[in-house]
Amino acid sequence: MTERVIISGFGGQGIMLLGKLLAQAALNEGKNVTWFPAYGAEVRGGASYCMVIISDDEIASPILEKADTLIAMNGISLEKFKPNLTPKGLLIANTSLVDKDIELKTGEVVKAPFTDIASKLGNIKVANTVALGAYLARRKTISEKNVLKAIEDLAPQGRQDLIAINKKALAEGIKYASG
Repeated sequence: MTERVIISGFGGQGIMLLGKLLAQAALNEGKNVTWFPAYGAEVRGGASYCMVIISDDEIASPILEKADTLIAMNGISLEKFKPNLTPKGLLIANTSLVDKDIELKTGEVVKAPFTDIASKLGNIKVANTVALGAYLARRKTISEKNVLKAIEDLAPQGRQDLIAINKKALAEGIKYASG
């Protein structure tokens, strides 16, 4: 099993954290993982993406040209990375910030208003974790249990409030993409 993921958006959307959570959860399961971040000219507001590869086998390079899954948190990222998606890939799009029809000739599309869902939960910054929940609902690459552990592992010391809201956000993303 090898799963190649591109996570894209703009700085400030938690793109790198989403990639780290995915990578840490896979490590928790004993899988081989690479996490490769890339930033635009500005961290906050500029282009931001990361590549995560999860595999049962050794991974030769952290760079990928084709992705099995693309998580696009805004329209610019969708347009930039959509050509990198494999023909039978999974596209997960944040319809709160993607204002055009999202279609693939082949493959699967999950459209969800991640930013709006996060706002209703009380913290717009957990839109990334809502997206991770949507990913978990459609890909069985890693378990929810290990993602929850990764949320706890990566939370800043003494920030139980962040753990609780991220767990709610993950559950909302799973629920939205499962229905």
